[in-house]
Amino acid sequence: MSDDFDLLETNSSEKTEKVDVNWGKAIDQMKSKLAQEDDPESRQKILNATLDNVVDMAEKDRSTLLDAIKDLTDYQDEVGIMFEGFSALNAAEQKIIDDAVKRLQRAQIELEDAKNKPDTWWNNLWGRKSKIKKAEDELTAAQKQRDGADNKAKAMFQERIETADVQTLLNELSFKSQAAIKRLKDRELEIKEVEESLKTAIVEASNNHTKALEKKEQVEAQLEEQYALLKQARQALEEVADKQSPEYSEALERVTQLEQKVEELEGLKNAYTTLAASKDSFVHKHNLTIKVLTSLRSNLQTHRAKLKSDTDERLKYYDGYVVALKARTDQEFAAILEHLGVKTDEHIGETLAAMHTASAKARQDMMDNIPVHEKVMQGIYGSYAEALKDIRTKDAELQKNFADRYGIDMKDIFNEYYEADPNAPAYGGEPEGETKPEETDDLLG
Repeated sequence: MSDDFDLLETNSSEKTEKVDVNWGKAIDQMKSKLAQEDDPESRQKILNATLDNVVDMAEKDRSTLLDAIKDLTDYQDEVGIMFEGFSALNAAEQKIIDDAVKRLQRAQIELEDAKNKPDTWWNNLWGRKSKIKKAEDELTAAQKQRDGADNKAKAMFQERIETADVQTLLNELSFKSQAAIKRLKDRELEIKEVEESLKTAIVEASNNHTKALEKKEQVEAQLEEQYALLKQARQALEEVADKQSPEYSEALERVTQLEQKVEELEGLKNAYTTLAASKDSFVHKHNLTIKVLTSLRSNLQTHRAKLKSDTDERLKYYDGYVVALKARTDQEFAAILEHLGVKTDEHIGETLAAMHTASAKARQDMMDNIPVHEKVMQGIYGSYAEALKDIRTKDAELQKNFADRYGIDMKDIFNEYYEADPNAPAYGGEPEGETKPEETDDLLG
């Protein structure tokens, strides 16, 4: 055993990190939201489902997913998870954070460069101090921008998913599941490291316990020896007759030194006894902690394995759901087209039927109007014949007048004029009765 070992001189190099997280509140809120999803009328909804009902159900799915994504995002803040590391940010949202990070890094470098310039009158003349002040102001502004970048990106993210479709929300949920799997894996490794350190601590505590007991035994042996010497010194002190003699003073000093030595050894004995008990206690505490951590790590492994496997399956399940939604939309679209087609057919049928009816009525009107037309034409032909008769009578008078006055016989001239009508009399007059109708092509033949 090394003589320089002393358990009373211990150095602590433990690192503690305080995380202020209201775990209970965050988890209770999420459980409460999930518990509200129970619907006793779900069976009836399935039995009475129509395409319109499915639209409402799908919208409820989207609303539920949206609430879940919001809760998970808020939960990230409550448990101290970096937002950009646990959410699927798009390019614009990620750029908010990246720009803030770059600006902060650039400001830190510029401030360092400004401070690294030698503090000489020449550099100060050329604005060294003002550049440092400007760089410090820029660093403050850059740090402020970086501190608010996560919140700004989160606000943009929340605004984007407000109107996101189901597929986008499912993708976001899948991304969070993948991120959670990595987080669980990292936590398992962290627990494993602590377990190993605790195993080492158990060995060290056990060794220290043994060494403390050994030290205690050594002190007890020294105490026995000092007790014997003290007894002898006290007896020698009593044997000195002259209490004012130098011998008495020397004997008294001897007793005092031995009593002081015994007191120190008693203190060491108590210290090593207490320390041995403490190390023995920590052996049991570390052992219990290892058992708890091992159990937690085992549970994390179970959750991680199930979450990873289920996420892989769930992605396929989500794909099926999204395709089903699209198919429902296509089906409704087809139904709309079919409805429009039927209506169009009806309208065209009505129009064609109206055309046929109108055509038949027009034919009837035409047939009904033939006698009227004939009667009108008969009057026209009668008037024409009457007018022609008057004209020919007048012509006869003119012929006679010309013959009498000029000795010219106008008969040949007028006969030539009337030659087109073989039934016309030589000297005027129209045959009585109806006119001969004109021959027409038979359109029905």
